[in-house]
Amino acid sequence: MEHVDPTVFRLAIFVLAIFVGYYVVWSVTPALHTPLMAVTNAISSVIIVGALLAAATLAQDATGPAAWISKGAGAVAAALASVNIFGGFLVTQRMLAMYRKKAPK
Repeated sequence: MEHVDPTVFRLAIFVLAIFVGYYVVWSVTPALHTPLMAVTNAISSVIIVGALLAAATLAQDATGPAAWISKGAGAVAAALASVNIFGGFLVTQRMLAMYRKKAPK
């Protein structure tokens, strides 16, 4: 039996993860949307911590262009995760507003 190229193997796992993620996300009922957004915000906050560690810790040991790549990748990851958290809070706030009783006029 021949060995499978690791790149092809990883690509196959990535494609399967896309299909599984798509079907999992689209099968969620609207009632569960708000708790899932809260979990997504928590995951993004962990990503920010990792991005800050990548920007700070790895750059101390590296010299030359590797330090700038590490700092840049950490800054980009922190910025994108911040946008995700901010957008998640806005969407969650909007979803919760749909369940509030409207004040009589």
